[in-house]
Amino acid sequence: MTVHQMKLTNTQSAELRGGKTRAPLGQLLRQMGALSDDDLATAVALQHREEARFGDILLANGLVSRADLYAALALQYDTSIADLRSEPPDVRLIDRLGAEFCIRNAVLPWKRVGGATVVICSRPDTFEALRAQMPEAFGRLHLAIAPEEDIQAALIALRHRSLANRAETRVSDHESCRAWDRGPVGRLAVGLLLCVITLFFAMPVAGFALLTAWAVLTLVLNAAIRATAAVYYLQERRRANRGKTAAVHDIRPRRGLRKLPTVSIMVPLFHETEIAGRLVKRLSAISYPRELLDICLVVEEDDTLTQATIAQSDVPRWMRQITVPRGAVKTKPRALNFALDFCRGSIIGVYDAEDAPDPDQIHKIAKRFAEAGPEVACLQGVLDFYNARTNWLSRCFTVEYATWFRIVLPGLEKMGFAVPLGGTTLFFRREALEALGGWDAHNVTEDADLGIRLARHGYTTELIHTVTQEEANCRLWPWVKQRSRWIKGYAMTWGVAMRDPAALLRELGWWKFIGVQILFAGTLSQFVLAPVLWTFWALPLGLPHPLVGVMPMSMFLGLGVVFLASELLNIAVGVMAVSGERHRWLRLWVPTLHFYYPLASLAALKGLGEILHKPFYWDKTVHGIFDTHDDMTANGEEPLSADPNPPHRA
Repeated sequence: MTVHQMKLTNTQSAELRGGKTRAPLGQLLRQMGALSDDDLATAVALQHREEARFGDILLANGLVSRADLYAALALQYDTSIADLRSEPPDVRLIDRLGAEFCIRNAVLPWKRVGGATVVICSRPDTFEALRAQMPEAFGRLHLAIAPEEDIQAALIALRHRSLANRAETRVSDHESCRAWDRGPVGRLAVGLLLCVITLFFAMPVAGFALLTAWAVLTLVLNAAIRATAAVYYLQERRRANRGKTAAVHDIRPRRGLRKLPTVSIMVPLFHETEIAGRLVKRLSAISYPRELLDICLVVEEDDTLTQATIAQSDVPRWMRQITVPRGAVKTKPRALNFALDFCRGSIIGVYDAEDAPDPDQIHKIAKRFAEAGPEVACLQGVLDFYNARTNWLSRCFTVEYATWFRIVLPGLEKMGFAVPLGGTTLFFRREALEALGGWDAHNVTEDADLGIRLARHGYTTELIHTVTQEEANCRLWPWVKQRSRWIKGYAMTWGVAMRDPAALLRELGWWKFIGVQILFAGTLSQFVLAPVLWTFWALPLGLPHPLVGVMPMSMFLGLGVVFLASELLNIAVGVMAVSGERHRWLRLWVPTLHFYYPLASLAALKGLGEILHKPFYWDKTVHGIFDTHDDMTANGEEPLSADPNPPHRA
């Protein structure tokens, strides 16, 4: 019992507990001397406009201590505070109820006492509703309370293996790549490769012509998507310039945001000793109410470096560490799956370790979800870089991302295609995310895979204009390693989707089905077959070419026009993407992407090769090397951000 609790006399305690109506928690804390009248009034006002528990409001704003809060809860419910460290729970009771159920409801069957079971709740107001879901074998139920952190720590300590296995198998087997080495797509790929090799040995010219035709076809299809996306982009800019900024989805009746929801944001960290402290500072700049912001720093069990860094950082109460136990694989999606059950929010977000989001970002997300229908399961924000000036590679990376997130992805959404997600600044309706089973723990490009699965299950993704700054990967070999992981994941995502083409077609419809083929098979073909197209540089250089004498000159000229038009289109789209005030200086660097994109072919060889011998290997990208965001803001310089006139939906 705390000093504050002892301030209540026995008579007062009996009066407060007596009768069917319990005394309000705020009243108990005030009479204990743990909460002032002004702070009580503030907390009550916040609760009226937020979907937050009263105790969370008090703790997040530092109005009471955790010890005083739980002492008051014990008094309010006439029960005791369980000490899980000195008396661990009965594992058999946990298994009967289910560890996942316990985590989700912050409840823990503790021990048997006679013919009754003592059940610990961190949210005692939910105890009566949970009674009906308890096994009959538990008999009579007695309530005890304990902080949610203690309940979670006990569950992880006792059932880490089953929880880790659940994190690796949440996605159904037919939608996961965990059985990749046994899948028919792998055998099909090997068969196609053998056929191509045989064709080249038997008829080398015909084989080269066939690869050239396929490479040109995929080049034209990808160019058509970019051109269409650019047209949509220009139309949006024209509307913005005319002051007609209402987007298509804003025309529908708005339901409005009655109360602000709780938003959980998972930040997976791995060997992030250079960034963890800065991350706390950047996320602290978010303007969303602290009692509604649930930041989960997701750390691997054996990553003692990151854990030590977090321990040395000044982590606020509304941030907490979730430790992921060891398992069969060590990937970002596995860590996200494990942490998902521990999240408190109805909206689930994902940030990367080096991210610096717009301060009002969560407000925009909550507002848009409140306005949109339930079919909108995901909102994808815009990614940008705060170290674009570091070197040539960072400049090209910035142009590439600006093109992808400001033009191509919004264009895909408007065209009605499935949207392959980015790995960060993602926000989901929790019920939709859980219905899909979360992320595929074995897919190393889990974001693109999840985007396709959302579409297959009838959900839609919207691009929302809010920017997150991050660090561009601008060292050559780390860039190749990162890109090879993305390409490997793209290949595996397409392979899993095409295990049953008829089912994919049935779930997506013809239009989205064609889009998946262009985005995945077409993009992969471009990476792999780019060297085939490079051979045509031999012609202006006066060097021999395999197709000379086979193809008529008119066809060579036609190919030249296609190649030139494609390059000009890439330059035009890149210039449009960086035409905002803060990116304008990058326009002169756009033509140099002609020498940047070939690096992806090298990465493709590495990534596709890894599919054969280590398909689930996560090639870690090191952050914090060129982390200039805080220096820029400290010196009064505004980092690269969004265009002043956003061309797509707000």
